[in-house]
Parts: sequence; C-alpha cells; structure tokens
Amino acid sequence: MLLFCSYILSFMISTYKESFLYQLMLLRSMKIIVCGKGGSGKSTVAALMAKMMAERGHKVLVVDTDESNYGLHRHLGLELPPDLLKFFDGKKGLFQRMRDDKTLFPSGWSIDEIPVDYLSQKDGISLLAVGKIHEFGEGCACPMGSLARQLLESLTLGPGEIVIVDTEAGIEHLGRGVEKGSDIILVVLDPSYESIALSKKIVEMGEGLGKPVYLFLNKADREVEEAMRKELDSARLVGTLPMDSGLFQAGLKGEEIKEVPEGLERLAGILGGK
Repeated sequence: MLLFCSYILSFMISTYKESFLYQLMLLRSMKIIVCGKGGSGKSTVAALMAKMMAERGHKVLVVDTDESNYGLHRHLGLELPPDLLKFFDGKKGLFQRMRDDKTLFPSGWSIDEIPVDYLSQKDGISLLAVGKIHEFGEGCACPMGSLARQLLESLTLGPGEIVIVDTEAGIEHLGRGVEKGSDIILVVLDPSYESIALSKKIVEMGEGLGKPVYLFLNKADREVEEAMRKELDSARLVGTLPMDSGLFQAGLKGEEIKEVPEGLERLAGILGGK
C-alpha cells in the first residue's frame, strides 16, 4: 500500500511539473532597483540584466529614473523615448495633478497599459524614461522622483514580467521613497572605499524598508573580489564582473552591448531567470 501511494504521489508531482500552472510559477515577476555610487557601472549592469532576462524569455521593462544619464538607451540599442513626465503635462501639470488627485495612477498600470508613445522597444525589452534635465535653470528633479515612486507602486506585473530600474547615483532615490514599490534592491559596487561605504548604508536602509538587498561587484578581478569580500557581507554577493574590454569600448563609444558576459548565472537565479 505504501509503495502504491508513493507511486501515485510521484505521478502527481510529475504531472504537476508538466502543467501550465507549474510553468507559470516558474515565471517569477519582479521589480528590481539597481543603484550604487556614480561610475560604479549601474547602467551597464542594468542593460546586461535586461538583455539576459529577455534572452531567457521574460518580458522586460527598463525604467530610467536617472535624470542626468543619457547613455542607458544606447547600451540597449534603443532610441531615447520621450519623458513620461510629458504625459502628465510636465512638472507643472504633475504638481497640479498631485495637488488635486493625490495619486497619478488611480487604477494602476500594467506594462501593456503604458502609453506606447513613451516607450522604445526591441527584442523583448521596453525602455521608459521618467524624465531628464533638458535646460539650464529648469529646476530640481523632485518631480521625477515623485513620478518614479508612484509608477513603481502602481505598476502591476504578470507572470514572467521583469522591471529593472536604473537609478541616479547615490541614495537620494531612497530618500524619495522610490524603493517602496520594488521587490529587490541590487547595489553595484566598483573597487573603492566610497562604493563599499555607500553599499553598507543602502543595506541598512533597505533592511529598514523590509526589502532584500544584494551586492554585485563590477570591474573586479579575483584578487580585488577577495579583498572586497572581506569588507562586505559575502552572503549578499550575487555576482562579479571583471574588467571587460568589450564593455569598456561599448561604454566609451556609446554603443549597444551585444553580448552578455559569463558570470551572471547566479544573478539570473536570484532574479527568477529560467
């Protein structure tokens, strides 16, 4: 009898693993914040992650919340889309809506409901730019932070949909509460004291928010990685990318990153990669 029950249980598990429901469970949806010190390689890592997850069959939305970065779209091989801020009639229109309605997305948005005129798309990747500083003296970037925070909180994802948010340098986005709508915070570090110190502050703030925080070492060979591990919580490390001449040339020339380097497998697993 015990043998028969074991056989039935094995059959049920096997059948379940072949079912559509099980396949959907494997397709995790997630909102990932990519942050770190200026020059650490946030945009490069964000672009690599987007390409890696798209190649694995995920629908990927990259949200550019860095008002001063004009290079992320080129890493993705895309045109820079119009600022989403324009959808709300610019800074003045955004402030007026927030005063009147309190929320910008009363019914929420899915990825498919984002106005296509504000997206740049290619190979399973969509790019959305919250807003950029375009003119001298136009004012601070606070409206972009408010828009980014409400967008992430209101965005609903379907199975297998991944949102990757490239933030501005430092931790102002944490002060603005952008991370509230995220699932994971990924800190990109370069080999510097400033980067290590900032990552510890982000871990502290992320823990206070109740969000898992992971660390990714960039521009780090084996010797540098070993030295950095001594200064960090190694249990949070999800990947290391050594200095790569191809990535360096792409960054220097503002070219699309064509190939995803090896060594990102663990990161893909953390993010729900298949």
